[in-house]
Parts: sequence; C-alpha cells; structure tokens
Amino acid sequence: MALVPCQVLRVAILLSYCSILCNYKAIEMPSHQTYGGSWKFLTFIDLVIQAVFFGICVLTDLSSLLTRGSGSQEQERQLKKLISLRDWMLAVLAFPVGIHTTVLPFILIEMRTSHHAYPSRSSGLAAICTFSVGYILWVCWVHHVTGMWVYPFLEHIGPGARILFFGSTTILMNFLYLLGEVLNSYIWDTQRSMEEEKEKPKLE
Repeated sequence: MALVPCQVLRVAILLSYCSILCNYKAIEMPSHQTYGGSWKFLTFIDLVIQAVFFGICVLTDLSSLLTRGSGSQEQERQLKKLISLRDWMLAVLAFPVGIHTTVLPFILIEMRTSHHAYPSRSSGLAAICTFSVGYILWVCWVHHVTGMWVYPFLEHIGPGARILFFGSTTILMNFLYLLGEVLNSYIWDTQRSMEEEKEKPKLE
C-alpha cells in the first residue's frame, strides 16, 4: 500500500529534526557544558518538541495504515488515542512554542494537510500556561544554581523588569495558542466551504 505524499513528508520532517538534534548535540559550546546543558535553551526544547510531535504523526500514520480494513475495535481505540495525543501536542506545544523559530513552515504544512481537533480553550490555555511557568521557573532555578542567567540580557535589567518580561512571555504564549486555534479553524472551515460548493449541483 503506497504512502500518500503528506505521510512521506512527515517522515522526511521527522528525519530532518533527528539530524538537527544530533548535530546540535555534537556542537561543543561552553554553555552546553554547564548546569542544565542544552536543556536550558528554549530553542533546543522546541526542537525536541517538534521531533516528538512529528514522531507521533508518523506513528499515527502507520497505525492508520495498519488499522484500515482490519475491523479491530481495540486497534481503532488505540488509533483514536494517538490522534488525540497528536492533536493536543500540536495545539499546546508544537504551534505556540514552534512559532518563534524557523520550524513554523513545517507546522503550517501539517495544519493544512491534516485536520486537528483542538482541546477545550480552558484546558488548552491551562496547559500552555503550565509549560510557560515551568520554563520560567527552570530558568530561575538555573540562575539560582549557577549565578548566571540563561539569556544574558536578564542580567542587565532589574527584578521588576524581569517579572514584567516573564509575565509578558506567558501572555504571548497564550496569544499564540489562540492564534493557532483560530488559524486551524479558518483553514478547515474554508476547505469545508470549498468542498460544499463543489458538491452543489450546477445550475444549467
């Protein structure tokens, strides 16, 4: 059974992220050798998020191919769980965190090629806030242990400005979550409207 182009594309994107991560870890930078290693940086965390997300996408595609025509209810239940996890990761992590880097085109392609069901807005915003606050606390902890800020500009602003900056980044992440939700709805509402127009009988 041949894979459709979007499935092949997901495999290619996954392999590219794995290659980037391997090369990233191979670079010997002083900051990578200190407390927290590469995990201090949001860019590296985002690369891991994208690799995991597209790994789940590929696994979902493979499961869908294996489940198709099998008639197994257990396999269908497992597939639905994978799809739910894939959709949750796109909504809460892959899009909001990935939009600040060059991975955005891959995410937009994924949103365009597959429909993703967003979680309820309250649970989605709660999850992205948890991620944002968790990363802020991690950055503060690294400073507490090492005496150095992960991002040097934080060294040159006062405590009040830092609080304002951290609060602003959390608000921005919430905005990016809502942007993804609106964009996803727009893409699929537009496509649904186009399909409905095609299905209407042509008037002579």
